[in-house]
Amino acid sequence: MIITPAEPHDVAKLLAFREEAASWLRALGSDQWSRPYPADKLLATIEAGTVFMLRDGHTTAGTITLTPDAEDGLWTDEELTEPSMFVNKLTVAREYAGQNLGGRLLDWAGDRACRAGARWLRLDAWTTNEALQRYYLERGFVHIRTVREGGAVNGGPRVSGWLGQRPAARASHEFTDRAPAPKRLRLAA
Repeated sequence: MIITPAEPHDVAKLLAFREEAASWLRALGSDQWSRPYPADKLLATIEAGTVFMLRDGHTTAGTITLTPDAEDGLWTDEELTEPSMFVNKLTVAREYAGQNLGGRLLDWAGDRACRAGARWLRLDAWTTNEALQRYYLERGFVHIRTVREGGAVNGGPRVSGWLGQRPAARASHEFTDRAPAPKRLRLAA
């Protein structure tokens, strides 16, 4: 399998992934990703070069967003002085479930973060999705805290505020990486 940067034409596929994941999660009793994601915001992250696609021949098996930018209101000023990269929107197509592709994508992200000079690979997970939180804990993430207030809508409850991190480290993910080398992170002053 090959990892490549997402391209603008991938927006439809990424939105379909999100809907597929939301439908699966609904069947498990979770409201995660129940609100549609704005296509223009997704396109902006693609154009920023932070969205990556896992391709299996002509099929897209998964996607991950890896960015040096933290979401507002989640991490403390002190934490933000530590060089970090942040995982978002990790999704694996249901037909590829059970093959540890999510774990390998996290290893790829940790490797890429390490090569960029990050100390930490960080993420926020759905606050009420305990199975997802366990998934990240089983993959070496440590729970830092859960932020429940200050959501994007009128400062209300935050739906994705379970914060986890693990050291950024070189890792064997067994993917062919066709993404350009990561840019080195600038250290905070």
